[in-house]
Amino acid sequence: MSGIRDMVREDQPRERMLTEGASSLSNTELLAILLRTGSKEESVLTLANRILHHFDGLRLLKDATVEEITEIHGIGTAKAVQIMAAFELGRRMVRLEYKQRYSIRNPEDCAKYMMEEMRFLQQEHFVCLYLNTKNQIIHRQTVFIGSLNASIVHPREVFREALRRSAASLICLHNHPSGDPSPSREDIEVTKRLTECGKIMGVELLDHIIIGEHKFVSLKEKGYI
Repeated sequence: MSGIRDMVREDQPRERMLTEGASSLSNTELLAILLRTGSKEESVLTLANRILHHFDGLRLLKDATVEEITEIHGIGTAKAVQIMAAFELGRRMVRLEYKQRYSIRNPEDCAKYMMEEMRFLQQEHFVCLYLNTKNQIIHRQTVFIGSLNASIVHPREVFREALRRSAASLICLHNHPSGDPSPSREDIEVTKRLTECGKIMGVELLDHIIIGEHKFVSLKEKGYI
């Protein structure tokens, strides 16, 4: 069985991680470290590359089931569970950030905070970040899932949590599954409606940010708030 130890030293992902750091490794090399061994027919790097090719990269692999992963020749239940455990640890690390008082100073801070979680979503998620007087996040809530519509995203749902948490202000975000964050007419209508309600409720809408594929649009910067 071919494993990482059988490779030429300069080709060993484990050794390269120790000497050059994890960020220097490719997705294939990182996956090879998780798998540890290949088979008599192929090296662990070849197996890792075949898995990524099968799932078209990490995007689909991260949500794959044990049954889907074990369909690949050379992958048993143990290896499938190792892969799934690694992705779950990554998701939990992302969630840890929400327990900290993350400060929002500008649209870039907000987009950075939510980008990695929201850019992969297959449906539109409308999320609210509730802030204290220091612009620190005190709560996050997904208000709606589905196509954005001014009649569906009701201010009542948005501001109820703001009052319950004694929030001083809030920021709304939603994703465009297409990857293009350009605002639609509905996006602009929702923003204007929430802005007016915020003035009445005494809870300022600081921004409405649309998340795309490594891109975002701030409707405040566009002049809609």
